[in-house]
Amino acid sequence: CAMARAKGDYTHPGRGQIRKIALTLGQCDADSDDAEVAAALAGEVRPYCITVGNHKGGTGKSTTAMHLAVGLMGRRHRVGCIDLDGKQGTLTHYLANRRETLDATGQDLPMPRFESLEPATGRDRKAVEAEERERFEAALSALADCDYVVLDTPGSDGHLTDLGHARADTLITPLNDSFLDIDVLARVDRVRRLVLGPSVYARTVLEQNERRVANGQEPIDWMVMRNRLAQLDARNTRDMSRLLEQLAERMGFRLQPGLSERVVYRELFFSGLTLLDLPNGKDETRANPSHRNARKEIRDL
Repeated sequence: CAMARAKGDYTHPGRGQIRKIALTLGQCDADSDDAEVAAALAGEVRPYCITVGNHKGGTGKSTTAMHLAVGLMGRRHRVGCIDLDGKQGTLTHYLANRRETLDATGQDLPMPRFESLEPATGRDRKAVEAEERERFEAALSALADCDYVVLDTPGSDGHLTDLGHARADTLITPLNDSFLDIDVLARVDRVRRLVLGPSVYARTVLEQNERRVANGQEPIDWMVMRNRLAQLDARNTRDMSRLLEQLAERMGFRLQPGLSERVVYRELFFSGLTLLDLPNGKDETRANPSHRNARKEIRDL
């Protein structure tokens, strides 16, 4: 445990494996009410779920989810993906493009396990939600032997979105770095740059967090990722930074610089590849500057 912490690699799967060993050696209290210890006793260490969520579309959720999955597989983790926006299917199409590229070129690149869900239909809301919950649990069960499951959610409110957020161990909320998009977190007086109150989305996340804590689970590790950081208009960027720092303190999320506006992300979608799949070369300083900077963004994430 100490060595893992020192290396900064004390991951959820690692904790589960360590505790299972400790139980076997009698070095851990078998009567503990810790959920992970109980799971280890039963031989079940559930995957760590990373949900990429936002009630708005066009913020880079699927691009983020795909790069996270490939990055984790590059670290030799078993990774599954669930597209909870199967009707739109951006992540579904991304992975289909990846499979076509691998089949056509014979490249040996990792491919995550994958499930896709579409909203159930019907007039009875309770029946629809019950069906969606059943499908969601079945998808998670199919990926139960993964170390990580990355969930890509719809860019709107809905029951599947709620299910994805409820299961999040880490929640990543990509946010376009603009006052036009900050209302996904809060109602803001744009003239005085003052926070008036949390948005519907923020309240949803905070409510899900309260339920987790009430059920004895760890709180959601919520990260807001600032995408499309402006290269110009420094005053606007500074104002956004100050406002988001205030919100982070009030709502309990942490801030992370995200992905800049780059053509390469759109180009890679059609081949199903990510920046992590591109060869680095021996001297990365000679690489395309845009690609080099984009690769650093992904590594930081």
